[in-house]
Amino acid sequence: MQTIAVVDFETTGLGPTTGGRATEIAAVLVRGDEIVDRWASLMNSGAWVPPQIQALTGITNEMLATAPDSASVMGELARFTAGCPLVAHNASFDRGFWQAEMQRAGLAPDPAHEFACTVLLSRRLWPESKGHGLGEMVRFHGLAFAGRAHRAMADALVTAELLLKVRAEVAQRFALDLGGMEVDHALLSTLQRTPLRWLRRGLVEHVKAQRQEIAVA
Repeated sequence: MQTIAVVDFETTGLGPTTGGRATEIAAVLVRGDEIVDRWASLMNSGAWVPPQIQALTGITNEMLATAPDSASVMGELARFTAGCPLVAHNASFDRGFWQAEMQRAGLAPDPAHEFACTVLLSRRLWPESKGHGLGEMVRFHGLAFAGRAHRAMADALVTAELLLKVRAEVAQRFALDLGGMEVDHALLSTLQRTPLRWLRRGLVEHVKAQRQEIAVA
């Protein structure tokens, strides 16, 4: 059974290409229909956290002064998520920081570390929702939220709960087409790139290709 790592970064800014650095990272491991492990750490990159970001996240420069350095944190993150495909809410944001901080730490890319995005998946599965940000998804699905918003572990945990909702919805809505196949990361990656009106076609084609690969093997 596949293990997926759900990740969330807190940062000093909007993106690594504009000088943003990570301040906190959390990873939650999902296997089957449950959360099986979790890990989080603040990280000291030497970057200054602006007052507005401190107010948003609650992460202060004083907290980061005694946090482990970013390279050691990213090394621990790489070990914790080794071999796991990744999921994040608004994955393009987290992917950018993941790649930038891993590169700064001198860590080789893990081929398994491909991202799927619960924002894109939610837009395709629940277009009737007023929005698809994490807060709106919590309200729409009645998800339990523990902790402070914009802290990495709290956001990663609720994203993991949303991932379980996504997988359950796909399994229920397309049960006949799946024919008992797992709603795995590869299928989610296909569906997030598939236009809403072709969602079933994309799933059927993916399942057909997977079965052909199994037959050849």
